[in-house]
Amino acid sequence: MVNNNLAIKLEQVGLRFHFRQNRPTTLKEAAMHKIRRVQSEEHIFWALRDVSFEVQHGERLGLIGPNGSGKTTLLSLAAGVYRPDEGKVTARGRTVALLGLGVGFDLEMTGLENIPFNAALYGLSSKEIAKHLDDIIAFADIGEFISQPVKTYSSGMVARLGFAVAAHIDADIILLDEVIAVGDSQFQHKCKARMQRLCDENKTLLLVSHSMEAIRSMCHRVIWLEHGHIVAAGPMPEVVKAYKEKYADD
Repeated sequence: MVNNNLAIKLEQVGLRFHFRQNRPTTLKEAAMHKIRRVQSEEHIFWALRDVSFEVQHGERLGLIGPNGSGKTTLLSLAAGVYRPDEGKVTARGRTVALLGLGVGFDLEMTGLENIPFNAALYGLSSKEIAKHLDDIIAFADIGEFISQPVKTYSSGMVARLGFAVAAHIDADIILLDEVIAVGDSQFQHKCKARMQRLCDENKTLLLVSHSMEAIRSMCHRVIWLEHGHIVAAGPMPEVVKAYKEKYADD
């Protein structure tokens, strides 16, 4: 039977990266390697392995775990940035992925010029972009810098503009990687308020965060990852409690 309420599904998903050891980093090292006939060795690193779960439309799932556990990689798979080497990933509905605010900006263009450019990458039509333009500018709140090239922006300004664009996209599925922790406290408050509004609109949410406060306030269910594998999955209170007991995180 087809599950019409399914938003995201991962079936025994695995993703690997290839890297080489003993690779020379300077011309001198390259020459010495050639003389000594040193060969670089290829290694395989599995960022995720045998990961399976489902997310229903309107559900809010938190992803927790130590650095390097595969959380951002998992979001990238759900967003279609990566293709799995094993298994299958299914996502149904318009998806917006905030994996790195400001990704897709042209540094030579002004902030104002970048808004339609960046919004179009998310699939917005010219009509949709024009409808939200004033709201995006107001939300970013970077003053006269909106007319300056992005290369002159601070990292906080780039974060403001990136979030402002993404937060005004009418998406079915929202993938967030620690973005509510960027910028100053005032901007963080605006981000959290905006995300709460999206939650109230019953959007599907996948949130990566080290903040248990954010996970508690926004997620129904949690998946705990370590070394590319699922350690635990279930209701938010149970998984967060187990995670805190291991890492004394707050």
